[in-house]
Amino acid sequence: MTQSERASFGSKLGVILATAGGAVGLGNVWRFPYMAGQNGGAVFIIIYLVCVLLLGIPCMISEFIIGRHGASNTARAYEQLSNGTPWKLVGYLGVLTGFLITGYYAVVSGWCLQYVYASAMTELKGDPQFITHYFENFSQNPLLPIFWTVVILFVTCFVIVRGVRGGIERASKLLMPVLFILLLIVVVASSLLPGAEKGIKFLFHPDFSKLSKDLFLSALGQSFYSLSIAMGCICTYASYFNRHTNLLNSALQISLVDTVIAILAGLMIFPAAFSVGVNPDSGPSLIFITLPNVFQQAFSGIPVVGYVISIMFYVLLSLAALTSLISLHEVSTAFLSEEFHLSRKKGAILVTVTCAIIGALCSLSLGKSDILTIGGKSLFDIFDFVTGQIFLPIGGFLTCIFIGWYVPKKLVRDEFTNWDTISGSFFGAFLFLVRFVCPIAIAAIFLHQLGIL
Repeated sequence: MTQSERASFGSKLGVILATAGGAVGLGNVWRFPYMAGQNGGAVFIIIYLVCVLLLGIPCMISEFIIGRHGASNTARAYEQLSNGTPWKLVGYLGVLTGFLITGYYAVVSGWCLQYVYASAMTELKGDPQFITHYFENFSQNPLLPIFWTVVILFVTCFVIVRGVRGGIERASKLLMPVLFILLLIVVVASSLLPGAEKGIKFLFHPDFSKLSKDLFLSALGQSFYSLSIAMGCICTYASYFNRHTNLLNSALQISLVDTVIAILAGLMIFPAAFSVGVNPDSGPSLIFITLPNVFQQAFSGIPVVGYVISIMFYVLLSLAALTSLISLHEVSTAFLSEEFHLSRKKGAILVTVTCAIIGALCSLSLGKSDILTIGGKSLFDIFDFVTGQIFLPIGGFLTCIFIGWYVPKKLVRDEFTNWDTISGSFFGAFLFLVRFVCPIAIAAIFLHQLGIL
């Protein structure tokens, strides 16, 4: 299939919103705030921004180049540039990673839908112990989490089946502005609470005594996770770019949107948390255990406000999860459609059904039974560890080596400069970062996650 025959995004805004929507997800609204909370707030954000510039953007442009040049699914795009060498396996790794993440990510996305329902039905009222038990009982329920996992996967499938412009682009143009507006509303409400200035100070007043090796590596890892590097999403979406898309500008704009939403998520959570005396380093439980208490206490004087803000927050979380799930789903759908000559609808349904099965197994592994555990770890935790701490760093590292050292420099430069129709002033810096800085940084993340560094 040639570039002219292949579906493409219909506008520059569509490119930015769709690709940013793929990157913006629970990594921004859930993971970023608790990572910042655990690593000193403002100083973490400064290091994170540096990592986005030096690591995230070059890696994103590398995937853009591969995806647009190949004008096909991630596996085939790498294969076309590999000339029959084992480098093509990097593309297959990206597809596999995206597929596995779709399965267990849908479980967490389903939790968000349950909390929208629970907030609307006022089921989250009670003391902190009740809310803790609520999450434990729900996540270990054998049926309810699976129901919500299937629901969000079929919503995703509905969008994917409608195609690139009619589905992905149209959904992104609707969902991303709604997500941003909801985020701003909750940020304003949180920032007006008594004592909220402590949370704002925590987020923007750096304490450089917190600097450490672990903080640097955590910020590197978060930039990688937040921008959806090496999941196949960026490469797949880039295959729908036209030949006039400015790759550098697109990467900068997408990274800006992604980072602004992550910082706004911090502004949404920390002022409210400090207002009611909640520790900012509550960790992964922050959203499903700590925050329901925060909303309840922070707006105790005006219960209806707390009720509305709580619903808005979990709708926001669900939208963020959905935009990422759409991009992850598209990686596998494009692969099946093009490699096995299936219709888009059949490919999307097959991905949905298989991911629903994976999601169901991952969800059941969080229950009280030990049947779906290996070495004391649940299947959910194993999927999370293998994809997040092994496949993503390896995929990102190999992509940088592939673009920096294997793919002909002229081809890379032609894609970077749109065949000399735009400035190539930053090409030298890009190539240096991809050849040297990014591989070293990613290797450091990988070794740190394995406990070696």
